[in-house]
Amino acid sequence: MRRGRSPLAPSLWQVGLTYLALGLASVFVLFPLYWLLITSFKLPVDVNSGPVYLPWVDFKPSLHAWEYVLGTLGSDVRRAYVNTAVVALCSALMALFLGTNAAYALTRFQYHPRVGAIVLFVACLALVVGLVASGMPWQPAVGLGLVGLILGLQTLGRRFKKHLGNEEIALWLISNRILPPVVVVIPIYLLFQQLGLLDTRTALIISYTVINLPIAVWLMRDYFQNIPHDIEECAQIDGASRYRIFWTIVLPLAAPGLVATFLLLLVFAWNEYLLALFLSKANSQTMPLMVAAMSGTRGTEWWYMSVIIMLMILPVVILAFVLERYIERGLIVGAVKG
Repeated sequence: MRRGRSPLAPSLWQVGLTYLALGLASVFVLFPLYWLLITSFKLPVDVNSGPVYLPWVDFKPSLHAWEYVLGTLGSDVRRAYVNTAVVALCSALMALFLGTNAAYALTRFQYHPRVGAIVLFVACLALVVGLVASGMPWQPAVGLGLVGLILGLQTLGRRFKKHLGNEEIALWLISNRILPPVVVVIPIYLLFQQLGLLDTRTALIISYTVINLPIAVWLMRDYFQNIPHDIEECAQIDGASRYRIFWTIVLPLAAPGLVATFLLLLVFAWNEYLLALFLSKANSQTMPLMVAAMSGTRGTEWWYMSVIIMLMILPVVILAFVLERYIERGLIVGAVKG
């Protein structure tokens, strides 16, 4: 007896359309990388003469752009490369560490901060900023702000009735990432100017950590919500502390999510441009700024720019291939169960 085809099994033309769509998508994604690669081996005359795409057919490949970037610009490229790697790795690790702890706390503990206390804290913070702006040294201004906050909580704290929950706290954290960085770039610039940290890696690491922290909270909170609480409750019955449960049970189970989140944070920090443009100069210049510098008074030098972009994206591409298994598991679990 002939067995009927499953209604869930795709027909031949559906399989063909699927592969056709995937092929077109692959061409759309990979062609810019191919264009970058062949442009890095072109002479200026080949770039300016028109669109040529086939090496040894349309043009003769040359290493002059690579020799110029790695030779003449070698010290500048190495400095920008090291700055980018240090800033991106440190900020991604810090954002992942802080975001993971915050996300776990938001999924396992209940917080009820009172709205009045938050408003009082913001008012005291505004008072400190106003006093510093008016010329008072920051030490006594911070002291006055702390005294005002403590006195306000002691006298008015019991009158504050309305409070927030974990969902409101998470929404506030995540909504900070929606704010365009251009809105806060000038206050951040003035802050680091007062602290004497302009043109340092420290300023970039702190800024990137704060900017990317909401993403870490968002992704890891969704991942922790999908880890069964029964496992942790069994460990608690066996006498394990909350700290031990977090480090020895929860984090190993969340390893795919940690890897996927880390790579996203690393890519965001690696490619960041706006904050680096305001906060860095020669000493802490990163690779995105160096790419933009190739478009100067002599016009856009696509051949040099292509080489620098290839050098810039190479570590991230290699890392993505190495961690592909963890990234796929992390993104799939988060998408299906989230």
